[in-house]
Amino acid sequence: MARQFLVVGGAGFIGSHVVGGLVDRGDACTVLDSLITGHRAAIDPRADFVHGDLADAAVIDSVLSSRRWDGVFHLGDLSLVGESMREPMRYLTTNPGNAGRLIKACVGHGINRMVFTSTANLFGTAGSAPISEESPINPGSAYGESKYAVERMLYWADKVHGLRSACLRFFNASGCDPQGRYGEAHSPETHLIPLAIDAALGRRPPLSLFGSDYDTPDGTCVRDYVHVSDLVNAHLLAMERLSVGSVHYNVGVGHGHSVREVVESVQRVSGCRVPVLSAPRREGDPAWLIASPAKIMRETGWKPRFTSLDEIVESALNWRRSHPDGYGNAASQQGQIA
Repeated sequence: MARQFLVVGGAGFIGSHVVGGLVDRGDACTVLDSLITGHRAAIDPRADFVHGDLADAAVIDSVLSSRRWDGVFHLGDLSLVGESMREPMRYLTTNPGNAGRLIKACVGHGINRMVFTSTANLFGTAGSAPISEESPINPGSAYGESKYAVERMLYWADKVHGLRSACLRFFNASGCDPQGRYGEAHSPETHLIPLAIDAALGRRPPLSLFGSDYDTPDGTCVRDYVHVSDLVNAHLLAMERLSVGSVHYNVGVGHGHSVREVVESVQRVSGCRVPVLSAPRREGDPAWLIASPAKIMRETGWKPRFTSLDEIVESALNWRRSHPDGYGNAASQQGQIA
């Protein structure tokens, strides 16, 4: 019998890829999503879909009552660093509040496994060394603080109620499904790679380079870019690891690329120039964020398959070229998703 998993936020960028990974291996999957930022067309047709919001406790209770669940993946948070610095109270109330309702309902329904998408922003200005799970937590934004609040809820849910959890501190999720079924389509788009691609393709104004005076080799921020398909595998392996107990993992490839290097990669792969404009630094942006993935590799056998920046960029470019309107035209997407 197929195992049953609930994916909260399964219509989003990472969530849609996780759903695809689950159904590809034969699991039964239900998506709970408000579609405020997600896309109905991004959900694999092999999955069930419930349109609902974590702000509504009755919706959560109804979904969790509908069948016996083998686990829950929670990817349904607000996730824009810059926005969180403009609206900190929104993030600090919404993300923990929604997660708290979900966690409480899981406990009430006897569900004892949850994988939570956390963030590398927990570590703020950690410096140039790869960040391990033992690195000091000092959130660099209200977004990071809200994620840490959820991690603490999960700690106590395990300690008191036995809800085991895996908190995955992701670094920069990038790329798209190599088969072209799911992609990255945010509104507004804030991620560097799709912004650089669209600038190269002439679909948006020049790319804004936020700060060129950081303490890095070329003065621009350095990030650990990890392919979304590798993040899917991290999710699936982390869920299995919960048979041992709750875990925290930093998930990245272990080395970084600067903003300028990403621009150069997009130019190299696309064959098009990326127009760039200098802009002031953004509040909440650390100079370095690089993961040490040693723990997840050691304990689960996880290993990134996509370690070349050009390979990551190519998968994103292919999806952007075949989906110029993102998920805007649902009819054209159906063949891609199926």
